[in-house]
Amino acid sequence: MEIEHDHVEIMVKGVAVLGSSEGVKGTINFVQEGDGPTTVTGCISGLKPGLHGFHVHAFGDTTNGCLSTGPHFNPNGKEHGAPEDEDRHAGDLGNVTVGDDGTATFTLIDKQIPLTGPHSVIGRAVVVHGDPDDLGKGGHELSKSTGNAGGRVACGIIGLQG
Repeated sequence: MEIEHDHVEIMVKGVAVLGSSEGVKGTINFVQEGDGPTTVTGCISGLKPGLHGFHVHAFGDTTNGCLSTGPHFNPNGKEHGAPEDEDRHAGDLGNVTVGDDGTATFTLIDKQIPLTGPHSVIGRAVVVHGDPDDLGKGGHELSKSTGNAGGRVACGIIGLQG
């Protein structure tokens, strides 16, 4: 006799609390069910209105502020691009849109930033930049590496959430 077992999807959650010397604050939540895409929700305040580059960086190291988080998370050695591009860093999450009140509230879903497995983003950092990410299409010398998104105005280490 064969017994059927229900397949249980495991849900993993992560959270990053943004810190900044420039008054930018926020909390970014990450949720992944099974091996599905990761849903990222966040609220960031204290930014100038407009678009701001938003990326997962390679290291969860803030010993030298946001500079020590390293380059964009890029386990597959790709060029910088937009979230919907085939050729992109795993950490390329595009831009968040900040309203006139200085606040960005957003939800995005991405399949290249898992919370489990060899390319997990747990323990890495999320970084908000001062300028828009040109998504690798701006023709600037930094377009294909950083999206020419400017300085790192806030960052936080992505930790496991219970």
